Amino acid sequence: MELRGSRALVAGMKKSGMASAELLARHGATVRATDLKPLDQLPEARDLLARLEIPFAQQTPEVFEGCDLIVLSPDVPVDLPPLVEARRRGVRVVGEVELAAPFLEGRNIGITGSNGKTTTTSLIGHILGAAGLAVQVGGNIGTPVTAMIESSRADGWNVLELSSFQLETIAEFRAQIALALNVTQNHLDRHHTFENYAAAKGRLFETQQAGDFAVLNADDPVCVSYAERTAATPQWFSGSRKVSPGASLCGDKLILDGRLLMETGEIPIRGRHNAENVLAASIAAARAGVSREAIAAAVRTFRAVEHRLEFVRRLGGIDFYNDSKATSVDATLKAVDAFPGGLWVILGGKDKGLDYAALRGPLSAKARAVLLIGAAAGKIADQLQGAVPLVDAKTLDAAIAHAYGHAAEGDTVLLAPACASFDQFRSFEHRGEVFKQIVNQLEERD
Repeated sequence: MELRGSRALVAGMKKSGMASAELLARHGATVRATDLKPLDQLPEARDLLARLEIPFAQQTPEVFEGCDLIVLSPDVPVDLPPLVEARRRGVRVVGEVELAAPFLEGRNIGITGSNGKTTTTSLIGHILGAAGLAVQVGGNIGTPVTAMIESSRADGWNVLELSSFQLETIAEFRAQIALALNVTQNHLDRHHTFENYAAAKGRLFETQQAGDFAVLNADDPVCVSYAERTAATPQWFSGSRKVSPGASLCGDKLILDGRLLMETGEIPIRGRHNAENVLAASIAAARAGVSREAIAAAVRTFRAVEHRLEFVRRLGGIDFYNDSKATSVDATLKAVDAFPGGLWVILGGKDKGLDYAALRGPLSAKARAVLLIGAAAGKIADQLQGAVPLVDAKTLDAAIAHAYGHAAEGDTVLLAPACASFDQFRSFEHRGEVFKQIVNQLEERD
């Protein structure tokens, strides 16, 4: 991608937008920046743009005119009318991952899926690092891909969590090892249909080449369909049956390429879904050259990712778990499945156009009550009515106070909201931090 002399616009000035602007400027592009927010509400971007002498204009339809290249941050919808018009004029519209692709050295492992991406991405990075390989982790977590370029190495691995927002605009970005963990309803407010959402994730496999590996969930029909859309060699994982080539869960044993990897009791993170994440990660690590023994040893030393079924505290015999990253119904189902019962589940936030009725059976079987917070509380209440006791807590601190005040010894208070955080919090991380802060300030009950 030739950037020198191009007229580039960066839309969205969070972390990935800032990294994109810096890359474009470094390669000689004439750069402008825009965001829906005014610059005084973006202090980090303001400082960067001032240092690089990049002009900023708050987003309007007119700001998208007069450029050859538009780089989108993940939170900018690709179907905005000014972007549709820009493409019609022949303007190249790409995301931050695609912008980074020609400059990123080494080989890529790309992980997508509705749930488990962060844990699996972190786990693969942990395994490769423990095995002594040169590795860096980023993408949708931590470091934007454009900010990983300078630290990338020809002999290294880039382990990248990739969302549907990041993948829908790729054309040249290639993952030598690509993983699809699962595809369930999510982000329908952005993609409009499940088919569009699934197709966006499928782009990861369409850009692979012969000799690459596509690690796919054999129990998920959408993931299975990706095998027909890739030139890569499919590798399968399954939590319910034997598969080959790949990895499977047989009773309490994890089998990799026909041989015992480890037992589920050795996995230090709870939940059956995390056993499946280990299966997927083990295939990726094995195809990257890590031995079975080294994979198992690294898994045993892995710790839960922050905000992902993260144990916070036990107080008065009551456990508190932070799963703020459970921003979809399927993620909440997996969280509920990780516990035997006695749950006080905090649900709610910004609705993403999802159907919460799938939670009725599991919550009826395992939950003492559901504490509802945020903008989606009314919709969730309508869909769960009669299945489980509902408490209209409205705010996170009120939900925690109610649950702690009514829970019995042996119960668990679980934040697994099934919603985005942006109605009351800056991000799911912020929501999880607030949850932990409130829980850690609780005092022993009389």
